[in-house]
Amino acid sequence: MTELFDVLGEHDWRVAATAAGLLAEFNDAGVLTSSDIHVATRLGALGGEHDERVLLAVALAVRAVRRGSVCLDLAGVRAIAPDLGWPDEWPLEQSPLVSAGVLRWELDLLYLDRYHRLETQVHDDLAARLALAPPPTDEARLTRALLRVRAGHFSAEQEAAVAAAVRRRTTILTGGPGTGKTTTVARLLSLLADQAGRRLSIALAAPTGKAATRLQEAVTTELDTVARTWPEVADLVGRPIGLTLHRLLGWRPDNATRFRHDRSNRLKYDVVVVDESSMVELTMMGRLLEALRPDSRLVLVGDPRQLTSVGAGAVLSDLVAGYDGRADSPVAALTENFRSEEDIKALAAALRDGDADEVLAVLRTPSDQVSFVEAADADAIEQVLKPDSLAAARAIRRAALDEDPERALAELDRYRLLCAHREGPSGVRRWNHLVERWLAEDPDVDPYGPWGGQWYVGRPLLVTSNDYALDVYNGETGVVVRRGDRSRAFVGGSERLKEFAPGRLDAVETMHAMTIHKSQGSQADRVTVLLPDEGSRLLTRELFYTAVTRARRHVRVVGTEAAVRAAVETHAQRATGLRRRLAGAETAG
Repeated sequence: MTELFDVLGEHDWRVAATAAGLLAEFNDAGVLTSSDIHVATRLGALGGEHDERVLLAVALAVRAVRRGSVCLDLAGVRAIAPDLGWPDEWPLEQSPLVSAGVLRWELDLLYLDRYHRLETQVHDDLAARLALAPPPTDEARLTRALLRVRAGHFSAEQEAAVAAAVRRRTTILTGGPGTGKTTTVARLLSLLADQAGRRLSIALAAPTGKAATRLQEAVTTELDTVARTWPEVADLVGRPIGLTLHRLLGWRPDNATRFRHDRSNRLKYDVVVVDESSMVELTMMGRLLEALRPDSRLVLVGDPRQLTSVGAGAVLSDLVAGYDGRADSPVAALTENFRSEEDIKALAAALRDGDADEVLAVLRTPSDQVSFVEAADADAIEQVLKPDSLAAARAIRRAALDEDPERALAELDRYRLLCAHREGPSGVRRWNHLVERWLAEDPDVDPYGPWGGQWYVGRPLLVTSNDYALDVYNGETGVVVRRGDRSRAFVGGSERLKEFAPGRLDAVETMHAMTIHKSQGSQADRVTVLLPDEGSRLLTRELFYTAVTRARRHVRVVGTEAAVRAAVETHAQRATGLRRRLAGAETAG
């Protein structure tokens, strides 16, 4: 059989046994999976489309969505596999699937109808918000209030951002780590409350539970700073609670992509702040925009250089690029970095610039903040990672045995091992297993003890999906802690520590190591980034940048020069039309 059959086996799910012609050729080459082909052939049968070139385009569009794009850019599609027999033309305009609206051909991009509707809805809702008359602003009151929110670190750049945001209904606040995004949000909320002269209804939201908790904690801390010199406005702002986006919109058990709040049942909030917006996929952004009241304030906060969402779309980076140069742009970019970790800042800057030589120069310069261990041998990497990983696991274990869940959770944020993959020699599953083995072999630890088994005391936990019945959410972290002669699971939330019998928690993973994707929205004092081989499909500049910027005090990179260069030189590409729509839109009003 074909090369793919030889490698994967004749019963592999990725092989479409009934495919023929172009579809079979691209399936044999590993470009398309059987699911891509099944969707294409089914749509073709239902819509009366038999041209194999169109069916190939449909299968490639399904593949594109599966890999995070919103649509298919046929102009660059040959780069996927240059040696295959690509069609000379794509007769899409004459296709009955396009005539029926199953496919959409626009902006020289091919969409499945659902994603075309989502993208145009997001564009249209944002355009409608920008077209509204600006909110009334008492300029004299604003001037006086700006003088009162300058306590602590608050730059002219931040002041300009909040002043502009007061005059808008929609703000997109961007900046890298340490640029004071949360400080800016807290001051903005104070100014908005002062303008309203009443307590505002405020929602602080994020894609994951951990990110929502961090946002609430950071905003609360900054509001306390404002309250020292302006106690009256602090009472008006109150103490907003951090929510996941799913919880904010009202999860429905009968529908995974629809929520209780939509155009017919709008959100009650005067102000909605969404942190870590780079993680928000197109579908979720569409649901959020349709649930907002037209007169509510929306503040999207994030770093467009971080990893994009797990689902389809790259909404934040599209918004920043699409609004660039427009007179009505709602984007406010923060660039001044307030952190003292100059070497981590230099590494992040080199990554943003895509300068592999400078990245390597920073990594190889002796520093207390950045280190580089050039290693490829598995045994050597184990010896490098074992001391810190074992010490971190011991510290969590000690706090858990002392029946101190707060301290155990705090220890989780002191050290973090980040991997690109879940599986394989540099994957999370292997490293979690290794740390548990090291614990079991350490005579000073005995991690299983009388409470043994899967739920050993000191096991660090990562929640991997929302459980509304238990009030635990994707991205929240926890630890198994001793309570008398029992073990209990404690999960950190935005409002309180939540205690459970361990068996009640279903969607959790061990977290001695975690993927870089799942680390978004969290930080640790010290971070080790384990790079995969240079041939990894996941290895991109965005992945590397996200990993590095999780560190507060020290980041260590373990890998090869080839892996570093591959990461810096590989820019994650997602095909979307949103930035083109925004850039081509006429300013309304």
